[in-house]
Amino acid sequence: MIGRIVPLLREPLVHFLIAGALVFAVFGGTVDPADRSITVTEPQIRGLAEQWEATWQRQPTPAEVDGLIRDYIKDEVYYREAIRLGLDTDDIVMRRRMRSKMEFLVAAQSENEAPSDATLQAWLDGHKSKYATSKAVSFDQVFVGEGDAARISAQLKTGMNPATLGAPLSVPAALEDNHVEDIDRQFGEGFANRIAQQPLGQWEGPVESGFGAHIVRVRKVSAGSAPSLSKIRQTVENDWREANRKSREGKAYQALLDGYTIRIAKP
Repeated sequence: MIGRIVPLLREPLVHFLIAGALVFAVFGGTVDPADRSITVTEPQIRGLAEQWEATWQRQPTPAEVDGLIRDYIKDEVYYREAIRLGLDTDDIVMRRRMRSKMEFLVAAQSENEAPSDATLQAWLDGHKSKYATSKAVSFDQVFVGEGDAARISAQLKTGMNPATLGAPLSVPAALEDNHVEDIDRQFGEGFANRIAQQPLGQWEGPVESGFGAHIVRVRKVSAGSAPSLSKIRQTVENDWREANRKSREGKAYQALLDGYTIRIAKP
């Protein structure tokens, strides 16, 4: 058992949890509930005042400090009486709150970290597909409607002006570097991918949209790529923080779990 505890104590995250436990010991009333003596120390009063100042961005007045002390004493009295009555025993709500406090300690440490640009760039490089923009397509289209698609296609291939052919439609006859999502919003789901599969530079079709049949000429298809870090830094940092929090929480729990012997009696 000693051999398992020593590596545990070397774990930095466990050091943090221990420090957090000491904070809860100071402000959480972890004393003998049978003791009916309550002492509010100067460090505790300073801590209460500092918490007030952090919340309200000003120092509390003497009257407000007195109010903080009264609230602290009230919390302590109720806490001890609840323990004395055994209200903490097998209380699923209390267990979950204590678990939440432990998880908060780990999350608080990761929230205080300031990742460097190199760290975030490495994260971006490792998750390019997550941030990549969709492919973009430049194309011309002639709406066939109820017309003869084969005839209109043949006329377009002979060089006839596309503006003189087809049926009128509310969407543009030509689009430049529009992303798949934008094209689908205008023409209907799946239209962008269908036209992106057509040969470049020639009239093809009919291709179905939400309106009906079109003859299309695809001029360019650009593959999606991840934006630069400077353009999406906050998004990347948010994702990095969340992943870092989960990783730290998992490591901290595993380090603590390694200090236990688990026995499971299955029915």
